Amino acid sequence: MKLTSKGRYAVMALVDLARFDNINPVSLRDISLRQGISLDYLEQIFSKLKKNQIVKSIRGTQGGYVLSKKPNEIKLNNIFHAVDEKVKTVQCKKESKKGCNGKATKCVTHNLWDELETHINSFFEKKSLEDLLKENIERRI
Repeated sequence: MKLTSKGRYAVMALVDLARFDNINPVSLRDISLRQGISLDYLEQIFSKLKKNQIVKSIRGTQGGYVLSKKPNEIKLNNIFHAVDEKVKTVQCKKESKKGCNGKATKCVTHNLWDELETHINSFFEKKSLEDLLKENIERRI
């Protein structure tokens, strides 16, 4: 199981945005510099986040991005879904009778990996941007 950089960077960028958007809209350039993420890559990510109504863009010289909801209303699984990130521990589909190994049956550990996937996705459904903001503040104290 692996999260791609797209999913990880989307979360990093949104936590950064959440830290600063109560002051003014935040430019992608600022996020790029603070988080060390390519500006081109951020533009691709934010295009998807905007399309999925997680962020709003503000035009003008003081423009940038703001969250479209409060940080506690944005769950990590919503972010992953917005950027087409799927957390999967197996390659086969749950409904399929065929296994990941290409054989007619699922492997002997398949249920273990299925259960792990359920736990991971449940964790991401419970965690919000606000949780990450609080954790970040607590670490600095």
